[in-house]
Amino acid sequence: MQASLRIHRGGLMTAHTRAARPACVRPYVLRPQAAAGVAVDVPPQTLQYGKELDSAKAAVRLASKLCQIVQRQLSAEERADKKDDSPVTVADYGAQVLVAWSLQRSDPSCRLSMVAEEDSAELRRPAGRSMLERITQLVNSVLAEAEPGLGPAALTPEEVLELIDLGGSPGGPTGRHWVLDPIDGTRGFVGMRQYSVCLGMLQDGEVVLGVLGCPNLPQGPVGEEHGLAGAAQAAAGGADVGCLFSAHRGHGAYAAPLWAEAGAESETRIRVDDVEEPAGARFMESVESRHSSHSTTAAMARELGVVLPPLRMDSQVKYGLLSRGCASIFMRFPPPTYKEKIWDHAAGFVIVEEAGGRVTDAAGTRLDFSAGRFLKLDRGIIAAPPALHARLVAAAAKVAAA
Repeated sequence: MQASLRIHRGGLMTAHTRAARPACVRPYVLRPQAAAGVAVDVPPQTLQYGKELDSAKAAVRLASKLCQIVQRQLSAEERADKKDDSPVTVADYGAQVLVAWSLQRSDPSCRLSMVAEEDSAELRRPAGRSMLERITQLVNSVLAEAEPGLGPAALTPEEVLELIDLGGSPGGPTGRHWVLDPIDGTRGFVGMRQYSVCLGMLQDGEVVLGVLGCPNLPQGPVGEEHGLAGAAQAAAGGADVGCLFSAHRGHGAYAAPLWAEAGAESETRIRVDDVEEPAGARFMESVESRHSSHSTTAAMARELGVVLPPLRMDSQVKYGLLSRGCASIFMRFPPPTYKEKIWDHAAGFVIVEEAGGRVTDAAGTRLDFSAGRFLKLDRGIIAAPPALHARLVAAAAKVAAA
């Protein structure tokens, strides 16, 4: 990090207790690892990237707290629109600042390479000054609560800008790169629905860690009402709302309460469901059709024989629900000109694979995160348990040929 940024060291408490399996998840049998996506229980102390995983969880929890605060009081002055007409809020920027700050603090000796969605260009203009001041205020208020020793003004506006711009890494096939979407599903966030804070880690082109913070997601059963009124459900749901999903390559996927106190959290091993027949499967898609064709997913469902209505959710929350067994299929078919960004999928990708699922493009090719900031895909993205995945790929080919 640039010399002007002040790094405050602090210990990150961790815990590895296990709790009962959450609702939606069916029992499963652990199998020896034979391929990507088939995970094995290994003692936590043997994790190759255990320290990095703990740092990622702490960073996502910190950013999720800021997002929760902002969503409950979001005003028109705290959002803007990018050139592609997608919204960006003070929470997008603030969450990116907190994740960058937290990761840099966890290892001050290592220069942080982060592929992230936001940059500071708009905030550096005169028109962005008021938003920058609000972001700085929010970030410092969250840090003051989480780290009382830092004082009320841990970061200056200039330091906030520098932290945002740490997300400008091009990524690539070598070295270590953190991949961040500070708020995936910003339209859902603005619309008081579901959203997620998504952090993955690439090591030499492979996604080896993934963490999803889902502040509005219930820890129990999930229905359509939770997709359309996530913030209201969260406000009324108390301690049973807010989920943290995580995965370490080769060691399985886990779910935990998002708001657990450090040292007191419990984790539950999760796995995709074991449904084999399409008639018993439920598929998920985005709430809005801007970046995913509802007509294509409907045609796919008919071709496959899925009879249940879709569960529509914003953001990578869908990957978390798939890994927890609350739904069986996730499909996303954007317009042909749309380029998928790696931060929209990296964290969820490894979590689903470590939960035993498959995530590929529509031709069945495993997603490749080593080519930079964008994914190269054939038509769309399909995620499902192995028993259904091959049938989905076949259905995609038939729909494309029709």
